[in-house]
Amino acid sequence: MNSYLQNYQKWIESASLSEAERNELLEIANDSAELEMRFSSYLSFGTAGLRGTMKTGMNAMNRHTVAHATQGLAELILKEGRAHDGVAVAYDSRNNSKLFAKTAACVLAANGVKAYLFDDLRPTPELSFALRELKCVAGINITASHNPKEYNGYKAYWEDGAQLPPEHADTVSREIAKLDIFRDVKTIDLEAAKEAGLVTIIGAEIDEKYLAAVEAQAVNPDAVKQVADELSIVYTPLHGTGHKLVPEIMRRIGLKQLYTVDSQMVIDGNFPTVKKPNPEYPEVFAQGIEIANRVGSDLVVATDPDADRVGVMTRTRDGSFVAISGNQMGALLIDYIITAYKETHTMPANPYAVKSIVSSELSAKVCAENGVKMHNVLTGFKFIGEVIKNYEKTGDGSFLFGFEESYGYLKGTYARDKDAVVASMLICEMTAFYKAKGMTLSDALQNLWEKYGFSYESNVEIYMEGLDGPARMAALMDGLRKTPPTAFGEEPVAWIADYKNNTVTENGITRPLGMPSSNVLYYKLKNGDVIVARPSGTEPKIKFYYMLEADDKPTAEAKLKAYQETLNSFGQ
Repeated sequence: MNSYLQNYQKWIESASLSEAERNELLEIANDSAELEMRFSSYLSFGTAGLRGTMKTGMNAMNRHTVAHATQGLAELILKEGRAHDGVAVAYDSRNNSKLFAKTAACVLAANGVKAYLFDDLRPTPELSFALRELKCVAGINITASHNPKEYNGYKAYWEDGAQLPPEHADTVSREIAKLDIFRDVKTIDLEAAKEAGLVTIIGAEIDEKYLAAVEAQAVNPDAVKQVADELSIVYTPLHGTGHKLVPEIMRRIGLKQLYTVDSQMVIDGNFPTVKKPNPEYPEVFAQGIEIANRVGSDLVVATDPDADRVGVMTRTRDGSFVAISGNQMGALLIDYIITAYKETHTMPANPYAVKSIVSSELSAKVCAENGVKMHNVLTGFKFIGEVIKNYEKTGDGSFLFGFEESYGYLKGTYARDKDAVVASMLICEMTAFYKAKGMTLSDALQNLWEKYGFSYESNVEIYMEGLDGPARMAALMDGLRKTPPTAFGEEPVAWIADYKNNTVTENGITRPLGMPSSNVLYYKLKNGDVIVARPSGTEPKIKFYYMLEADDKPTAEAKLKAYQETLNSFGQ
């Protein structure tokens, strides 16, 4: 019998399954492809935790795989002797998130590890803040961020508030591999765990401390108040966790005219008003723009379901709305923060900023012009958190801002993950700052381009789903490594950085890169353009990032087309 069929038989015979779960598995008894997909292996546990579709089976998100992963995390905590320090547990608005969070808390408690369980859904960054505030050893957040409704995920954090470092993620993965998912996982009734003092429910008291920490990041606290009678903003949480705290922080900084998209203020894990609850997609703003046009708003702000990412549509001079990309917003915010600090003579000593290697160099130009050191790190906010932690160890340097092109931003060191609550506040403040000058954010972006040169960024995602998806992704990346392109279009490659092999190759000479290992290829062209290839860590796709410089958009788009044709020859 095939191993996946043996695994299927083990599951269907387990007394741990509910009747509904067993019936779900019986319905696929004759679907060999589905059985192989669900029972060939477990979801891989890495530094980003777990993520997958919600189904019954090994290779999926369900209460059994959540408990299995939590037992592995508990084993790590017990080995570290940190059970009494506890674990903060939060969840988002997705279907089953509350169930999975309670499941995790009960497994921790059964292992003698104290759990602090939020009383209701909360933003991801508040989980990062809470575990630091409570001095926990770890944190768990049940979320699949901006993925479609079928997905859920399990993010694990360590005591610094960032996601698990690689060595701890490897330990948890090894522990999971040793454990029988039904026999070796401990659990306890939630009410019994609460009575025993092993589970503590947390809520409003953490909200207040978190909001205070966020509000403290305002660069010019009076900016919104000065134009409060004229400034108008529309906000949507896309059915997610930003529904309370984002409007609250905007009100606290003085915004009077805040309109919400009521149909999307409804907490619903099916995300009924959008195909994907992702603020990177302009289509999620449709209802918000309708309201903005009706009431005359300057801006439409959207946060994703776990409120760690934020997207914006801004009014232009002709009255229409345009999207501001993650790269553009990162550059706008760092420029605004620097400008506002200088105008108020409050620039902290030895300022620095951090961005990912797949984020635009426009923000780096802004920093260089203003004496702010910019750090480039691998994709993943934990690497931004590492830079902050290293500076804190030396006691030198002031963190101004960190961001990733995928609409994630952080100001302040109260958390170590991207935070759409603080970003929404700063975007509101920045909009007020420019409104007082008779400008929109679109005008501010044009000014940046005039000063530093036009920049154009584009991401192309190639999905490779199915059982052979990982093999096809690996084959494409291997092909790019074995026969690296010497030019994209007609533009020669100046150098290639291979983060997996930790090498940089330039003029035929290879030297060490000196960065953590990651399956990323980074091409710098002779004309300064950058192309990056990176498989997603959470979805079956390879992402290609294009960061181009040109005189104008048509020229940049022509470059992009030529560069993509080169990559097409490698089988994408």
